[in-house]
Amino acid sequence: MTKPYSVLVVDDHPLLRRGICQLLESDGDFTLFGEAGSGIDALSAIVDNEPDIILLDLNMKGMSGLDTLNALRQEDVTSRIVILTVSDAKQDVVRLLKAGADGYLLKDTEPDLLLEQLKKAMSGQRVISSEVAEFMLEMNSSNEEDWIEALTPRELQLLQHLAEGLSNRMLSEVLHISEGTVKVHVKNLLRKANAKSRTEIAVRYLNR
Repeated sequence: MTKPYSVLVVDDHPLLRRGICQLLESDGDFTLFGEAGSGIDALSAIVDNEPDIILLDLNMKGMSGLDTLNALRQEDVTSRIVILTVSDAKQDVVRLLKAGADGYLLKDTEPDLLLEQLKKAMSGQRVISSEVAEFMLEMNSSNEEDWIEALTPRELQLLQHLAEGLSNRMLSEVLHISEGTVKVHVKNLLRKANAKSRTEIAVRYLNR
């Protein structure tokens, strides 16, 4: 049986947060890594270990979802980070995706669809609610290839598998290396490409 995906739920509304946690716990494909009511709490929760997915609210008091996302990426967190918000504003969608979010879902998403979208995120897809999907066109489609030429053969091999949507766990099995080594290679890839997330680097590679 496949190991369930661990999820950290970050939202400053206790009732809503608890509801999301209960929804995740109702599906055997997920396990609750933890919950946090603020960006600061989220950063503290992942000091020793990272979840597979971080489900992140956008409009929180104190550190906003964008601030939290930036802080997580600066800490080289490789979890899939999916924004869950009420905002369907174009500027929010574009800003969060450019900052390295792996998905942008609206809070009025049907529960079953939310679970389905999170599973797609773990398969390497960028998940976007249909109501705001058109804003993805605002993303910069950079076609530079210099960073690809700077990759080592192992990094290029890893990038090709990343573009296929493989998770760290799957990359570890395919390449016969530890998950820790995979994370090191992924961080090097992100640095060389000046990218904010593995999804961004995969899209850029496929669109080159």
